[in-house]
Amino acid sequence: MSRRAWNGVSVDIAEFHCGGRVAHHLCYENETRLSVLLEEVGSHCEPRLREDQPCPIGYMPRHMHFAPAGMEMWGYSADARFVKDATLTFDLAVLGDRLATKFNADTTAAPRLRFCDDRIWTLVKLLSDAVNDRDPSTQLYGDGLTAAIVARLFADRPEPGEDGSGLAPWQLRRIVEYLDAHLPERVDLAHLAALADLSQSHFSRAFKASTGMAPYRWQLDARVRRAQALLIDSHASLDQVAEATGFADAVHFGRTFRKLTGATPAAWRRDRKN
Repeated sequence: MSRRAWNGVSVDIAEFHCGGRVAHHLCYENETRLSVLLEEVGSHCEPRLREDQPCPIGYMPRHMHFAPAGMEMWGYSADARFVKDATLTFDLAVLGDRLATKFNADTTAAPRLRFCDDRIWTLVKLLSDAVNDRDPSTQLYGDGLTAAIVARLFADRPEPGEDGSGLAPWQLRRIVEYLDAHLPERVDLAHLAALADLSQSHFSRAFKASTGMAPYRWQLDARVRRAQALLIDSHASLDQVAEATGFADAVHFGRTFRKLTGATPAAWRRDRKN
């Protein structure tokens, strides 16, 4: 585990090599915290309020959860292989003083069990990459990132349905289940829109509002996650993994994999093999 603090925000980066079903009590229950899933290989991870109570909100990539101090949380996966996450804990008094702001109590006390915000995810990923960087300039860099995360996370949120841009839970569940079932096949946008009973343009906007990704990017991300599972769980060659996940060849696969993960498939596999 790696740890660093900026601006009244403590950042813990943890990696877990798993095998099979995982159900565990999450730490930091006495602190206000944000937990962000940076990588997952195997079946999807989910936050739970009780160990035996499934998350009522459907899966979405790059998801996270927010919990106020005093709330217990559990983590669960039916068959996890590798998980990397970032947990940010907030000292609201210090943050309020340093950022010269007063936080809305309703916002900081309201749990958000499973949600997606691509801006927050990107900021947290940048912050996680800086945790072990001891260059002096990293202090100002991290201060800026944490300030941006806090501003986004604790901004007054619109009332449900106010912007009318997201998919309904049943629509998102139907689309995600369809995409998962048809990986890595070609899927037409028109068919996805029809499944949600929306026009293509409305569906595209609503899907991105709900998941933080365009439909094509969600499918590409899912293909790379399936490739990661094969890299960890098998001795398949890169050509075989590329073919199994719908890439034209190992070169195309390697280029896409590196773009999305920051590492080549071979280097990623080597770093995560026990």
